[in-house]
Amino acid sequence: MAIKPRIFKVNIQIADMDRHYYADHLLTVAQHPSETDERTMVRLLAFALNANDALSFAEGISDSSQADLWEMNHNEQIGLWISVGLPDEKLIRKAVSRARKVIVYAYGGRPADIWWSKLKLDKYQNLQVINLAQQDTQNLTEMFSRGMKMNFTIQEGDVMVANDSTSINLTPQILK
Repeated sequence: MAIKPRIFKVNIQIADMDRHYYADHLLTVAQHPSETDERTMVRLLAFALNANDALSFAEGISDSSQADLWEMNHNEQIGLWISVGLPDEKLIRKAVSRARKVIVYAYGGRPADIWWSKLKLDKYQNLQVINLAQQDTQNLTEMFSRGMKMNFTIQEGDVMVANDSTSINLTPQILK
C-alpha cells in the first residue's frame, strides 16, 4: 500500500511591494512522502514570490518531468513554469521550450553551487535562476508546522517571512 501525501492548510498573506501585489491566499499543500520539509517550504516561498490568481501547485513532486508550480492560461499554455531544487538540464530545456517564462529556485548550499557551475543555459532569455542560501532555507524550515499562518513581505528583492512566533529575512541571489 502506497504512503499517502501529508496535506497542509496554509494561510499566507503577501505584501509584494516590488510587484504591487497584496493578497491573502488559503492554500492546500500536499507534501509527497519523499519530500523534505525544507523543499515544501521553498515551494511555499516560490508561490509567495510569484503569487497571482492563476498560479497553482503542479505535479512536479510526484512527476519529475513537470513543474512544481505553474501558471496556465485559458488555452492550456504555460505562462510560468517554476521548478524547485536542482533540476537536470534536460528538464530546464523542456521547460524553456514550453513556457513563456521559467524560474528555478535552487537551494542546498554547496551542491547548488556545483549544479549551477555545470549548466550551460546562457542562451535562454526566458529563464531565471535564483539561489537561496542554505541558512535561509534552514531558518524557513523551522517555521514549518500544520496549519501554518505566514506573512511574506517583499521589497527590493528582500523577503521577510513572519509567523506568530518569529520572523526571518531572506535575500534570494539571482544567478541568471
